[in-house]
Amino acid sequence: MYKVQVQNPCSCFIKNGFTEKQEFATKEEAKEEAEYLMRIMASNFCQKHQFSMTEQFGDFTIYIKPRV
Repeated sequence: MYKVQVQNPCSCFIKNGFTEKQEFATKEEAKEEAEYLMRIMASNFCQKHQFSMTEQFGDFTIYIKPRV
């Protein structure tokens, strides 16, 4: 199983009903979901945060940090 996990979810993330942890059967599915979340957050959220993503052993972690 491959995972997509969101660290430090902001209020926009929670209000939109997204899930902090998801599991997928393939690495490709996990990557597609992580990239989808990154696009949605960058274009639709309040712009008070910045987003970054890392991949390790097929698991993807998205970090939400306050904009500096």
